[in-house]
Amino acid sequence: MRRRAALSTVAAAAAAALALAGCTATGSSGDGQVESSEVSTTVPDEDVTLELWYVNEPPVEALVDGFEKKHQNITVETTMVPFGDYIKSIKRAMSSDEAPDIAQFTPGAMRSLIPAGLIYNLDPYYEAYGWDEGFPESSLSSVTSNKEATKFDTGSLYAVPGALSVLGVFYNKDLLKKAGIDEAPQTVQEFSDALDKAEKAGIQPLSLGGLETGGFQLWNGLTNVLGDVQDYKEWVYGADGATIETEGAQEAAEKFVDWVDSGYIPQGASSVSDSDALANFANGESLFLVSGNWNVSELSETMGDDVGFFMLPGQTPDSEPVASGSSVSFSISSKTEHANAAAAFLDYMRSPEAAQIQVDGGFMPVNADVDVQVDGLGAQVAEGFRSVIDGAGIVPFPDYAAPGMIDKLTAGVQGMITGHMEPEEYLDSLQSEWASYHD
Repeated sequence: MRRRAALSTVAAAAAAALALAGCTATGSSGDGQVESSEVSTTVPDEDVTLELWYVNEPPVEALVDGFEKKHQNITVETTMVPFGDYIKSIKRAMSSDEAPDIAQFTPGAMRSLIPAGLIYNLDPYYEAYGWDEGFPESSLSSVTSNKEATKFDTGSLYAVPGALSVLGVFYNKDLLKKAGIDEAPQTVQEFSDALDKAEKAGIQPLSLGGLETGGFQLWNGLTNVLGDVQDYKEWVYGADGATIETEGAQEAAEKFVDWVDSGYIPQGASSVSDSDALANFANGESLFLVSGNWNVSELSETMGDDVGFFMLPGQTPDSEPVASGSSVSFSISSKTEHANAAAAFLDYMRSPEAAQIQVDGGFMPVNADVDVQVDGLGAQVAEGFRSVIDGAGIVPFPDYAAPGMIDKLTAGVQGMITGHMEPEEYLDSLQSEWASYHD
């Protein structure tokens, strides 16, 4: 039976790991390069035990169960680490002589683990397995980087996604009718008009959590549909000379402030948590909630058939769909003695079996071409997700741009809500943080 450990059971090992940095695993050249002669897509016949560390994401345990069912000679022992502790803990663990074979990818940790050669460059497995099929290109961009891990969407592959997320708009069907709106908005201007109709009908247009991520995710969504997607991607991935001080990002920030001034965004949103914003929407206190698929299960249970979903629309009805999202991704330790078995686990993520597990866990399937059984609200989200994959693609959230970016995003959005920060100041603060890391 698989053993699942909590952080407390491995704390001593993690603490001791600092003294063990620099050890080199069998099959590794010492710089994160797997020996090409050892790369194989044949799953080992002998009994193998892999250790996997991950953040508290719902689909991981189910994916492990599915993989073990398919490969009964491979046992995957898992350790779940709370999000707030993961970056520090995984850095220590991956440096130790007892490093886990597989670790969930997070840019905060990988910015040091990749340069140290502590996780494998997966390019040889990408070629061997043909991972250009089954893994959407946009889902691999954020886990592809240079050796310094300062620039993404360039260089080599260091992880593959195990489940995907996408940002869109949930709406209350009953309130939509009460506001006199016949159908979901087809353009960003129609969306703004819908907010106005709701406000005039005495309905709170938007539920928003400015205390955490909900506020900057709304600005981010607007930036994606109003601006040049390539400009945004270059900024968030750290391309030389990139900037967020663009016309699209400026227009998005100005629109955000206009919505605050018009009462579309609640006055006290700067001190509202994401969970409270979700609860307000679920309780019928607002027409729209800009959020992602991670809330499908709760909203379906609370609201039943009265909740719908659509992607934040572009400037015209035929604009190429684009949305921000994230992935639960996995990397392989360069210290592992079972690299081929670990790579088989990563390859499993694009399988039809894994796709159904990903959807059942409230996430989007890695392989969008696989038919999955999903209905109700989940089916609407899946349809929107496919349109984005077929369109301009999934792009990372803006906090991906630099290690300290999330603090600037949160504080800046709070400042725009309370009237203490102008759009130009907000974008300048983001660009200054970006420059302090990349320049």
